[in-house]
Order: sequence, then C-alpha cells, then structure tokens
Amino acid sequence: MAFQNKEVVYTILFKTAAETLRTIAADAKHLGAEIGLLAVLHTWGQNLHHHPHVHCVVPGGGPSLDGARWVGCRPGFFLPIRVLSRLFRWLFLAALQGAFEAGELSFFGDLTGLAEPDAFAAKLRALRQIEWVVYAKPPFGGPAQVLAYLSRYTHRVAISNSRITEISEQSVTFRWKDYRHHGKTKLMTLDADEFIRRFLQHTLPDGFHRIRHYGFLANGHRAAKITLCRKLLAVPSPGPIITANVVAACAPAVSPLDTCPCCGGRMITLAVTSGPRPLRRPTWYDTS
Repeated sequence: MAFQNKEVVYTILFKTAAETLRTIAADAKHLGAEIGLLAVLHTWGQNLHHHPHVHCVVPGGGPSLDGARWVGCRPGFFLPIRVLSRLFRWLFLAALQGAFEAGELSFFGDLTGLAEPDAFAAKLRALRQIEWVVYAKPPFGGPAQVLAYLSRYTHRVAISNSRITEISEQSVTFRWKDYRHHGKTKLMTLDADEFIRRFLQHTLPDGFHRIRHYGFLANGHRAAKITLCRKLLAVPSPGPIITANVVAACAPAVSPLDTCPCCGGRMITLAVTSGPRPLRRPTWYDTS
C-alpha cells in the first residue's frame, strides 16, 4: 500500500511518528515537556526489500509546557515504548482511513480489491490486532557522536558501494545483516534485473523531503526555541556563524583569469611554466 501511494503514506508516517513522540512527551505522567526531533525517512531493509520507516533523533528533554524551566528525562529512560507503539498505531491507521475517505489512495494489481470500503475496513481491523514496533536506542555519547550519526544516515541510499562484493553481467552479490540471526553478516546474490528492481523501489516522489524537523526544532521557530532552551539550560550562545556570504565578502577579488570558465570556481595556481621559445630567424650576411 505504501509502495503504490508513496507520497501519501510516507507523509502520514512522518506526521504520526512526530505527533506520537510530542504527545506522549507533553503528558505530565511521562515527561511534561515540549520536545524537538529530527526525522529521516528510510524505505529499505538490509536485503533491499521495501521497508519504510523513520529514524528520529530526539533530545532527552525540552522546555516545560509553560516555557519556565527545562525538563530532562530520567537517566537511561526516555518514553514508554508500549505507550508510544499503541498511540502510533492508532494515529497512523486513523490518518490512513482519512486518506482513503478523501480518495487520496490508489490500489493496483493484487491490492485492487482494497478500493472497496468493506475490504479496506477489514484490512485496517487486521492491522489493529498486531503489535507495531517502536524502538528506542540509548542516547549518543555527545555532540560529536550525534554529528557522526547524522553524517552517516541523513543522506544514505539503499545500498553503498562498500557492501557490493561482486558484479557480473548476470548478477550482483552484496553483504547484508540478518537481524533475525543476531545481526549475522551474510552474502546475497540477486539476478541483475532483480537487484535493479529492488534498488528502484526506493526512489522518492519528486520534491519529497526525506528529512524533516518537528517540535522546537521545526523550521518556523527553531531559532527562538533553541535560544529559549539555551537560556533554561544556562548554556552560552555559540559564537557567530561564518556563512558562505561572509566568506565571499571577505575574500579578495578574483581576477577573471583565475576563474574556471566551466564552473565559475576559483582556480589555484600550482606552477608557472614558460612557453616555448620563438624560433629565431636566421641572419644572412651579404659578403659580396
């Protein structure tokens, strides 16, 4: 269903995951704070099958709902997994039902029958009977580890070149981790056309944003909210950020001769060589 309705279902996945985290965090029984989060969409599993899910990086606390103090989570515990799972399931299926009633979902092939309201309702009933997985990992070690994680995960594609061990005209062999066997690394060989099919499943709709920010990290008020967080945590503001515009303004003027004619970038002089010496015309002397 998600594969045939990528933009609609992926958007529901983003919004309901963020709403789940923010709702439970705002509940005084659990945290009682306004949190922020960065969410990254991944659509693949280790074997390249279609497996849409979001990774969320969430600070371990946030301003109280009245903005008067900072509320941090308990050491080693953020939010209850079972409560998150139940609310996520309810919100997601409610949003999916709303998309169906609004005529935003399309069904093809084996899923054609889901276009009938009774069949779709039966499908949702079945999905409500199973457990939905929400997983919370331990916190990072510090800012450096957060940046390292983001650099690895925010712009990943379905498979990296380093995992591919062999390519031929007929097949592709790659490494994958089998999490059902404790993350054991195995090799999988697929016919070339099957490998391409699996890889192309993860192409996103044009203009779709796979990295999104919510809560006090949302783009509309991030600067003001982070300023408040620093104030509540008694953390000094960072120094001025040097932007590309500042660098360009301070850089010395570049001569047109030092500019690349193709990309417009600045060329660096590595060496200067003299051109070939001009041929000297022979000198003739009249000895007559």
